[in-house]
Amino acid sequence: MFCLRRRFYTSAARDAIHLVFARAASVLAIAATVLCVPVPAWPWGCEGHETIALVAQKHLTAHARRTVKDLLEPLPIDPRLQRSCHPAGLDPLANVSTWADDVRGDDASPFHGTGRWHFIDIPRNAAPDDLKTSCPLPAGCVTAAIEDQLTKLRAHRTDRRRAAEALMFIIHLVGDLHQPLHCATNGDSGGNCVPVAYFGSEPRLSPAHPENDVYEPNLHAVWDTNIIRRIVGHRSPAWFADFLDHRFRSQWALWQQDPIDLERWARESHQVAEETAYGKLPTPMPVQPRQRRAGCSRIAERMLRLHERLGQRYHDAVVPVVEEQLAKAGIRLAMILNRLWP
Repeated sequence: MFCLRRRFYTSAARDAIHLVFARAASVLAIAATVLCVPVPAWPWGCEGHETIALVAQKHLTAHARRTVKDLLEPLPIDPRLQRSCHPAGLDPLANVSTWADDVRGDDASPFHGTGRWHFIDIPRNAAPDDLKTSCPLPAGCVTAAIEDQLTKLRAHRTDRRRAAEALMFIIHLVGDLHQPLHCATNGDSGGNCVPVAYFGSEPRLSPAHPENDVYEPNLHAVWDTNIIRRIVGHRSPAWFADFLDHRFRSQWALWQQDPIDLERWARESHQVAEETAYGKLPTPMPVQPRQRRAGCSRIAERMLRLHERLGQRYHDAVVPVVEEQLAKAGIRLAMILNRLWP
């Protein structure tokens, strides 16, 4: 319905345009949300991970950009792998940004069962030094997985396939680290066990996970996919990356000067989850006792009785945070790769 040439506007004009588009897209999306089928709760969804990769691409040094291209282009993704996204025509960095989600669910992949690498369950009421107890070995967590893949990337400079696989994991997992509900839990598997109504779409048991009492929509899936899709509408991840890169340009230098501190980034995402993902819910949610992930059967029905209804007020409150987390993830991913290949 709308068309916008890719050019930069003043800050005030840009924000006004963004607000018009976002509200128009929201009106159209309300009907679509009611009719749509449930989507997989992949971290940040297709649009989110592709946008993060495209923001990172803009900030790579010439050497890092060339090295990334040399690693990724000669080793195409196995065409037999079922892709959850369809990144045709995207830059290689964006194309591989969702690969780690695809292989973790592929029975034929050596990386099948690596789902634990994508999150760290830090309880809502955790003490600042409680991070290590939230990352049990040998299963590990997202911070440990990134460290491990960085080690493998440095070690396998002559084994191009292993180096490329490590790079693809890093591209994806840095994005996961900045999804707040991948760094927090309330005894609810990072919000997966919190049924919510979302713009009139009532929660119902997922046909894909009937044995675990997973409802859709749920709080985690809303943060993974629904919010971003309402922001982006029918526009492309490339458009969104341009928008975020320009909107947060005053923050580039600050984020790029940060040391690479995965644990601090995890605590930062955890705080965002506490203050925003949980904190802005219309019905205050009490802190639940710590428990291991074991499906949603113990908590989903209890959370359902809260009748969380997420609409425009929640959307407006969390969108600035979602956008900042995506932009920050892209800048920090570029920073990691630039320090590998200055």
